[in-house]
Amino acid sequence: MKNIFILLLTIITFSSCDDGDITLESFNFEGQTIQECTDNTLIFKTKNDELLLISLPESVFTTAFEGAPTNGTPRTVTIGESNKIIYRKYTGTVSNLTVCSTIPVSSPTVVKEWNATGGTISIETNEVYDTNNVLDKYSHNITFLNVNFTSTDNSFSFVSYIFGDYEIDAN
Repeated sequence: MKNIFILLLTIITFSSCDDGDITLESFNFEGQTIQECTDNTLIFKTKNDELLLISLPESVFTTAFEGAPTNGTPRTVTIGESNKIIYRKYTGTVSNLTVCSTIPVSSPTVVKEWNATGGTISIETNEVYDTNNVLDKYSHNITFLNVNFTSTDNSFSFVSYIFGDYEIDAN
């Protein structure tokens, strides 16, 4: 009887262990279009209740997304205090109005926010011509390199994450 009690106690002890509800955070905005605010230098992607945002000062934004092709040598922006990448989770669907409002909207609200704490934004610029072989726009392929996102209670990282193509008219 003593052996059965010890066996039962051992099984209960090991089966009731909790690993602390570890959650690995990540995101996937593949297939989502890059959007922009018309009155500032924010570019972003949304997917249901998620937002992935790049915020750069105007001078950095202008240099990073200038019209000259990079010809295989991408421009890079170091992520830091003024050059930001932010990932947010909201209580509801995120829209352009949610992100670009001068006066913040009251709903949806931010549930959780992760800020990039290091890494670089790589921007490869190519010219895009129309059917008459006239320069129409510039396509900027944006990739995050060695980026670590942190929040108050956890973090996650990407060695390489393709943000996507941001197009700007040539005119």
